[in-house]
Amino acid sequence: MPLLGSIIKTAIEIKSNKPLEIIRRKEGDPYRMQKNTLQKLLKRSMNTAIGDHYNFGKILDSPDPVKAFRETVPVHDYNAIFSRWWYRQLNGEAFVSWPGRVKYYALSSGTSEASSKYIPVTPDMIKAMRRTSVRQLVSLSNFNLPTNFFEKGILMLGGSTHLQYNGTYYEGDLSGINTARIPFWFQHFYKPGKRISRERDWNTKLNEIVKKAPEWDIGAIVGVPAWFQILLEMIIKKYNLTNIHDIWPNLTVFCHGGVAFGPYRSGFETLLARPLTYIETYLASEGFIAYQDVPGSPGMRLVLDNGLFFEFVPFNSDNFDEDNNLVQNPVALTIDQVEEGREYALLLSSVSGAWRYLIGDTIRFTDISRQEIIITGRTRHFLNLCGEHMSQENMNRAIEMLDGQEQVHVREFTVAGIKHGSMFAHKWYLGTDDNLSPEVASRRIDENLKILNDDYRVERIAAIREVQAEVLPIRAFYEWMEKHGKIGAQRKFPRVMKNQLLEEWEAHIAQYR
Repeated sequence: MPLLGSIIKTAIEIKSNKPLEIIRRKEGDPYRMQKNTLQKLLKRSMNTAIGDHYNFGKILDSPDPVKAFRETVPVHDYNAIFSRWWYRQLNGEAFVSWPGRVKYYALSSGTSEASSKYIPVTPDMIKAMRRTSVRQLVSLSNFNLPTNFFEKGILMLGGSTHLQYNGTYYEGDLSGINTARIPFWFQHFYKPGKRISRERDWNTKLNEIVKKAPEWDIGAIVGVPAWFQILLEMIIKKYNLTNIHDIWPNLTVFCHGGVAFGPYRSGFETLLARPLTYIETYLASEGFIAYQDVPGSPGMRLVLDNGLFFEFVPFNSDNFDEDNNLVQNPVALTIDQVEEGREYALLLSSVSGAWRYLIGDTIRFTDISRQEIIITGRTRHFLNLCGEHMSQENMNRAIEMLDGQEQVHVREFTVAGIKHGSMFAHKWYLGTDDNLSPEVASRRIDENLKILNDDYRVERIAAIREVQAEVLPIRAFYEWMEKHGKIGAQRKFPRVMKNQLLEEWEAHIAQYR
């Protein structure tokens, strides 16, 4: 459909195009945009159970609705909001935390919890996500892509669109919920198509995509890096290719999210004939939070005017206990109070009926003037046995440096804090099929972290007595995920192992030693 591609390209580039002006990102005072967003959320939810309980009408009538809202409504983690509100709508009750009856739930277990979380996805949230998706499409005019890019297919590697119905609601991956509702004009470009998208078995889905690969002219791929690396390797092996550009010569863009791309980059780029344009997105089960809108930027721009009200909890010992659980009445800041370079846990209030909800991610502002952030990890994936404050960002960067230093590709990893006599040790589990000495790996990681993290360097002098590394075949990681029902789509391997999860992991990897 070359004509449609040309029309899309032209429409995106014409800044005065009126239909696009409606959905183009608005510029203005960030706090004012967030205040307006909150007022819309409160007004929509006045007649719900939660709106009645906290008297949203009174909050709206107050001189400072933002202040009144934050003083009245408590902060919730998942267990708190589910046990108080969401369980009622899961049982079919309407007008609980958002108007109407919630028919769709995204199953999300993050990367560490054993049981699934049921995150409500309302029609208003689906519209908001679609609106932000179109905004991101509009922003492609900043990336100087060739006109024929907009004529090529887009391969989206997501969950099954065949959702499970449980009497009162449908459940599944967020990607499956959204993909089932793609606009009609996009269906020509969308791959792998409706039939394969409905497939629930992940391995079967990958094999079906491999079979169809020669029939498609793919210009962009969208998904989690680890699973796309596996898919591209399967295609290259199946058709005896040198690289993926042999079969998809017009592949230009990789739109990725979910995990930091750094640890995957070196291995991923061995599958290419030439560099791709990488565009990062922050699409969580709770909402489309941010996306990269200019090339070369290290951060993603927060979406401040589309159904999400943000608060930022400084990620420190004043607000989180030693197990990284949120304390009661934590300090929460608004967009006008944040600082660059500081770590924050993210709270959301949304058009899906989340209210001051801790989503479990930590972020850092890289450019406050443009409201740009990077994801630094998960609140549960910080390792802090004795004051080393080792973030997931530190871990990712240490592995990325190791890859370059030793010319290897560590495709997955996880870390555990363990006892070492009366002190502590860190144990790294590294997934690679390359030849890598555990002793060399542990030394390199230790040296890298001392450069990256001052607190770690100090604690290595006395409290952290040893850094250990165990090198495992990559299949050990993927088979563990499959065993735990976490294979595919937006599933990610946990970067920190603790308690029972660590015991299960140790039992699992015994067979690979």
